[in-house]
Amino acid sequence: MHLSWLSVFPEQLARMLRLLPAELLSQLEEIRIREGRALEVNASGRYYFVTESGELSRDPGTAYKPGREDTHRLLDQITNHSLYTMEEELRRGFITVSGGHRIGLAGRTVLSGGRVEHIRDISGFNMRIAREVRGIGDAVLPQLLDFKHRSVKHTLILSPPQQGKTTLLRDLARQISLGSWGNPEAKWPGLKVGIIDERSEIAGSKRGVPSFDVGPRTDVMDACPKAEGIMMMIRSMSPDVLIVDEIGRQEDVEALAEALHAGVRVIATAHGSEVGELMHRPSLSKLVDPPFFQMYVVLTRTDKGVSFKLMDNKQRSLLA
Repeated sequence: MHLSWLSVFPEQLARMLRLLPAELLSQLEEIRIREGRALEVNASGRYYFVTESGELSRDPGTAYKPGREDTHRLLDQITNHSLYTMEEELRRGFITVSGGHRIGLAGRTVLSGGRVEHIRDISGFNMRIAREVRGIGDAVLPQLLDFKHRSVKHTLILSPPQQGKTTLLRDLARQISLGSWGNPEAKWPGLKVGIIDERSEIAGSKRGVPSFDVGPRTDVMDACPKAEGIMMMIRSMSPDVLIVDEIGRQEDVEALAEALHAGVRVIATAHGSEVGELMHRPSLSKLVDPPFFQMYVVLTRTDKGVSFKLMDNKQRSLLA
């Protein structure tokens, strides 16, 4: 079992996590450390507290409570012993570590001109463990094919947080780049894919090299703001398909419109539980009416796994 993410934690916390049942470790999605409060984990949407001996409990009173030394050592390790070099990450409220694992931060914010400058007195951490699930896009990709242009349709993937959007996006990038279309009638080769990986989660790059398999014809613009990265990728790498995670700002929308005019196909994700919600978000509503995206994929997580609902740009259901 690949547990490289354990190296991020101080020895005491890593020891407890290593003692967790193997089956649970393989399904682990979140690890929450709150100074002075119960250590908590999330596995497949089920939450447990963790005791000092690595046992699971529903009672926070029996759980290990990380102290100031634990949180200080954790912060020291995830910032590579140089907190001041991570100012941008602290302003955004998360740090992405090697392997694409994102660690959210909570503490006291410092404001400058009414905007968050950075976070100090950090006492809360949430590691979201990134995993590669090959084949998760098998049921989706054949529905996204554009046979007329031998490509894929502009597609928006929607779901609330932590439902698997990034995992699906990563596998779609791999399959599109490889030319694994899942339809015997699709006889064109793999396409050039450009990933704008602002949070370093899709490809999990380390020193610019992806740690996940995102395909043989894929280029990654790592740790770059989406709007700027989209334009840089179009100018420098001439992608056929752009992959972008968590769009939402006005500048993202404007950059996507530029990609459309440049003849580049886009597959993106956004937070939401249904397409209709996008009309109530000022920036994203411009992508719905008139329609920019040709396809929508709505993810829903159940006890049996992730289900996909596909709709065209008239919001007609194609696959449930």
